[in-house]
Amino acid sequence: MRRLKMKKLFIISILFFFTGIITFAQQDTMFIHQPGGIVLKVAINDIDSIVFYSSGIPGNTVTDIDGNVYNIVQIGNQEWFGQNLKVTHFNDGSEIAIETGNDNWSNLSTPAYCWYNNDLANKNPYGALYNWFTLNEAGNGGKNVCPEGWHVPSDDEWETLVTYLGGQYEAGGKLKETGTVHWNSPNTGATNESGFTALPGGYRAGTDGAFVAMNEKAYWWSDTENYSSSGWYRNINNNSAQVYRHHLGKDFGYSVRCLKDEE
Repeated sequence: MRRLKMKKLFIISILFFFTGIITFAQQDTMFIHQPGGIVLKVAINDIDSIVFYSSGIPGNTVTDIDGNVYNIVQIGNQEWFGQNLKVTHFNDGSEIAIETGNDNWSNLSTPAYCWYNNDLANKNPYGALYNWFTLNEAGNGGKNVCPEGWHVPSDDEWETLVTYLGGQYEAGGKLKETGTVHWNSPNTGATNESGFTALPGGYRAGTDGAFVAMNEKAYWWSDTENYSSSGWYRNINNNSAQVYRHHLGKDFGYSVRCLKDEE
């Protein structure tokens, strides 16, 4: 009995460290709350083990060369930015070209970024949209758009994240911010259990430079080329809990999430 009580106390203390609000009912039921509602209801006597999706590593942030600060989110063995990249310079200090013209954007074969609708107000919270040429170090002179010690994830590294979160059919819900402040209804399956807090920043089409799908979809590049004219990406949307994997032209503008280098 004493060992059981000690186990309960240990579990409760750990949960207080990793979660926001905990309440109890009838002395044996625990409710764990995060923004968006109750994420767990469990009888304490039934707890055998716990797996955490941390909403952040306490006190840990990283700053890019422009001074933008990002939370660090640990998911499995990976450490991710908790927000989309906003930087306008490579980490060696050289500028990334901003392109506002639709025709110019669709004809680019060099690094460029923009803000959705060319509106700086979209920098927060959605970050910038980058073409694939920006993040391809083999073609941009070895420049890294992420801070030192971080990189744009490969297609395989994205797959590691998706697999850890239960696979393509449910991982999207665990990545998405809950509610409809940013996501259009119904925001299907959204729990944000991972702490990734994915937001629907939309994209910029490579075909005509048009801005598309803000509040409905989120897209992130990988650094992995498919064909000479296309790269792999992941996206999620407001009416599904899935994570989708596709490839499209390198002239499309997608968001970037940086991943910490393996030590």
